[in-house]
Amino acid sequence: MSLNTIDAKVFAKMFLAGAKNLESKKEWINELNVFPVPDGDTGTNMTLTIMSAAKEVAAMKEPDMMTLAKAISSGSLRGARGNSGVILSQLFRGFTKGIRENEEITIPILAAAGEKAVETAYKAVMKPKEGTILTVAKGASMKARELADAGETDMASFIKEVIAHAEYVLSQTPEMLPVLKQAGVVDSGGQGLIEVLHGAYDAFMGKEIDFSITEPAQGASRQASVNASLDAQANMEIKFGYCTEFIIMLSKTFNIKQEMDFKAYLESIGDSIVVVADEDVVKVHVHTNDPGLAIQKALKYGALSNLKIDNMRLEHQEKLFRMSEDAADSPDAAKEEEVPAERKETGFIAVSVGEGIDEIFRGLGVDYIIAGGQTMNPSTEDVVNAINQVNADTVFVLPNNKNIILAANQAKYLVEDKKVVVIPTKTIPQGITAVINYVPDMGAEENEAAMSEEIGQVKTGEVTYAVRDTVIDDKEIKQGDYMGIGDAGILSVGADIEKVTFDMVDSMMEEDLELISIYYGAETTEESAQKLKARIEEKYPSCDIELQYGGQPIYYYIISAE
Repeated sequence: MSLNTIDAKVFAKMFLAGAKNLESKKEWINELNVFPVPDGDTGTNMTLTIMSAAKEVAAMKEPDMMTLAKAISSGSLRGARGNSGVILSQLFRGFTKGIRENEEITIPILAAAGEKAVETAYKAVMKPKEGTILTVAKGASMKARELADAGETDMASFIKEVIAHAEYVLSQTPEMLPVLKQAGVVDSGGQGLIEVLHGAYDAFMGKEIDFSITEPAQGASRQASVNASLDAQANMEIKFGYCTEFIIMLSKTFNIKQEMDFKAYLESIGDSIVVVADEDVVKVHVHTNDPGLAIQKALKYGALSNLKIDNMRLEHQEKLFRMSEDAADSPDAAKEEEVPAERKETGFIAVSVGEGIDEIFRGLGVDYIIAGGQTMNPSTEDVVNAINQVNADTVFVLPNNKNIILAANQAKYLVEDKKVVVIPTKTIPQGITAVINYVPDMGAEENEAAMSEEIGQVKTGEVTYAVRDTVIDDKEIKQGDYMGIGDAGILSVGADIEKVTFDMVDSMMEEDLELISIYYGAETTEESAQKLKARIEEKYPSCDIELQYGGQPIYYYIISAE
């Protein structure tokens, strides 16, 4: 390879180095989250997205440009999580379209591929916002075109200047988005893209880099023992009903003492505990009656991924049912013709977190629950897998989080045997409203229009705590304060959770609102929730007030007004 071209072998190394550099900076990028809430996960989402592609690239022994481009595009598409991850995958998708037909990449080809990357990413976002990763990518692309048109031939100089300009554009993002300026940070997604470019440049320059890509240890034998344990427990009384598994992406110290303390805590709320710590991640498995407590404790050590919660009591009942069916099939039993599950006209998938909210969705007829939400954004592939589990001609997907909508929209293009309709629900209450307003006698398009209109009538407020000091929306926030966050920003802040929640509701109210729904979380007692309900009823006697257990972690209350 000469200094003015990049072949497939070098480009593979550049991509892997970019992925590794992003991974090493993910927690710092998470900290750039504007709102000081315990769910800043841009770095984690972007890392999981690029690592999905990096695993495929690392497995290639002698890649050519076409197969390399396909691996990067398809891998990042399936692994895309959160808005930042989806946009990153779209940048890769567009970029790889621009390089895949070439044996070597020249500066003009790089410039054209950069333009295709930006075009593809902008098209994927319904309302592109400047001051974000999109702006940084566009700035890099414009600089690349300028240098290519000027006749630049030295690839090292070209890449260096493109990155320098991208860093300048990133530094200007607070001038484009006032919320960034007020928080004193640059755009986190843009910073993530810069880290990918830095890693790629280091590899091009021959810097010694560990290109190995490893997944968090799953432990096949340990998983087998867990499965065996579950099978054994199906035949006995189930003391703890929820099998809870997740991975902690460590951002805090987790030494032997912390591991022992964490295990001791899990033992106080459950059994069948497995805690396996690696350098950057901790794999956790516990049976408990309150998954929210385990999740809340784990969040003190870092962000969570791969969350899976199974209702073992329900599985136990299903196993008994299957056993009774087997008995009915015996020669001594009267045998009935087995009726296969029929394909339905319509099915529903909802992203949910919290056992109470899960049950609400199931009670409304939702066929499949994807565990996710804040800190746990499901990937495009997770959504595709869920769609494949629903035997229906048309499947409605309710993301219920603004950071999951793009991944859900990507998923619908990967499914061929059924119609997929994504209702752009940004909150749990919007999701509940959407499914309530589904009318079986109407067609998919009519329902989509009606449901999308109805969710616009729902106001949502969420109460959580601040993880750092900052100033947002002219509100001074101290670490540990409670915050009431509305659809458009922070509505209330303070040290008294009931007052903060009540003030938030007060800010949400308008004359024509008739129903207030309160979903209290895993860390909130029913007594406290009832007290809050009574106070709201006294202030708004003309409104119907509903109180339900949500069981969600992180957010003490999720409240809707409509």
